[in-house]
Amino acid sequence: APQFGSCRHRRAAAGRRMRPRPDWRLYLVTDRPLMGGRRIEDVVAAAVRGGVTVVQLREKDCPTREFIELARALKRLLDPLGVPLLINDRVDVALACGAEGVHLGQSDMKYEDARRILGPDAIIGVSVETPQQEPAEADYLGVGPIFATPTKPDAAPPWGLEALAAYRRACRHVLVAIGGITIENARSVVEAGADGVAVVSAICAATDPEAAARALREAIQT
Repeated sequence: APQFGSCRHRRAAAGRRMRPRPDWRLYLVTDRPLMGGRRIEDVVAAAVRGGVTVVQLREKDCPTREFIELARALKRLLDPLGVPLLINDRVDVALACGAEGVHLGQSDMKYEDARRILGPDAIIGVSVETPQQEPAEADYLGVGPIFATPTKPDAAPPWGLEALAAYRRACRHVLVAIGGITIENARSVVEAGADGVAVVSAICAATDPEAAARALREAIQT
C-alpha cells in the first residue's frame, strides 16, 4: 500500500487573514494551443458564464512581456465577476499584473519565498504529484494526476480515486484535483474528497466552453 504524506500542516490562510475563501469547485487551467485560435479572453469569459470559479493562466513558452499582457487582460475580465486569477509558476508575472496569487510546481519557487514576495493576502497553491509527497504549507494543494492526461505527457503516474480518498482522509488542506478530469468522471472525484476539480482540455478544447463548464458544474453539484 502506498505511504501517504501526513498533511500535518494547516493551511496558511488559517488565522492569518480575513479575505473570503475562494470557491474552489471548478478551476480552469488555460491552454491556448487547445483553443483552436480563439481568443483566450473569449474562452475564459464563456467558461466563467458556465460556472468556472477560479482561473489559472498557464503559459509555458510565452515571453514575459506577452505573459503579463495576457494576465492583465484576464484580470480586467475577471475582477468585476469576482473570479480569482492565479498565475502558473511565475511569481514575477503575478506581482506585475496584480493577480490574486500563484500556483507553484515542485520545481518552482518555494512556498516560503513566494509568500515573502507576494505578501500575506496572496493565494498560493502547490502541486502534489504523488501521494508520497509531503505537502507544503499552502492555501490549497493541486493533487494529481488523478487519471491519465494527454495535456501533460511528463506527468507522474495517475493516482486513481482510491489514493485520492486516502489522501483526503489524512489531509486538512483544500484539495483541488487535476488530471484527466471530464464531465463523465468529475462527480466521482468530488465524492472521493476533492474540494474542487481543475480541468484543461475539458473546457479549453470544447466547441462550446460555456456549455462544457455548465455541464461540469452540474456534475460536481449533483
